[in-house]
Amino acid sequence: MIVTTDDELDKLKAIGRICADALKTMSEALRPGITTAELDAIGRKILEEAGAQSAPEFCYQFPGATCISVNEEVAHGIPGTRVIEPGDLVNIDVSAVKDGFFSDTGASFAVPPVHGKAERLVRDGKRALWMGLNQVRSGQPLANIGKAIGTFAAKNRYTLIQNLASHGVGRSLHEEPSELSTWPDPEENRIMEDGLVFTIEPFLSMGGQWAVDGEDPWTLFSDPRAMTVQFEHTVVATKNGPLILTLAE
Repeated sequence: MIVTTDDELDKLKAIGRICADALKTMSEALRPGITTAELDAIGRKILEEAGAQSAPEFCYQFPGATCISVNEEVAHGIPGTRVIEPGDLVNIDVSAVKDGFFSDTGASFAVPPVHGKAERLVRDGKRALWMGLNQVRSGQPLANIGKAIGTFAAKNRYTLIQNLASHGVGRSLHEEPSELSTWPDPEENRIMEDGLVFTIEPFLSMGGQWAVDGEDPWTLFSDPRAMTVQFEHTVVATKNGPLILTLAE
């Protein structure tokens, strides 16, 4: 969507903060011994107390309020009985809707004790996201985002999952610009319009190239199997750069 009124922007900011607060609260509760279902219940409580609804449930009947992916799982992990163990790599993805407006955010966390490679991957996953965010400015090519992230990944000897893309968001969870690459894409020729709302969510990996289906209809795994992290913000493109909607207070 393109933001055209102050009311639209206010509502986008509101749902963005709610998603960010849920992610922050879930990350603070993440510890060895907690199950992914218990972690999901914490996120659900934050959303519902703020008057929001889980977007995966609302849009796709996903069996959980949030997506929680552990270790070998890259994305869309279903909350359940899995117990978080020391050293696990956990991705939490929170998206929600309120008053007809959607927002989407996510982050990966290494549960202590953290091994050196995992700690570095989490650190660099955050850096990769900011490489993309720094390219957001109305009037500029969307391709700049993938180029910057791709350059960073190659320089630091990482790979990027190349079939999990960023996307437009706002009036629905997934909308135009669809399939927004967070890797170098020579076919990407779209321009960031002023007020354009979209996500940036690179999947930085230590060898994974693609996301492939698992045994259930939702959970995705890297191919080849490798440690992978995802960090995501929802942004509005402005002439002064990105307005990030999913920063926690």
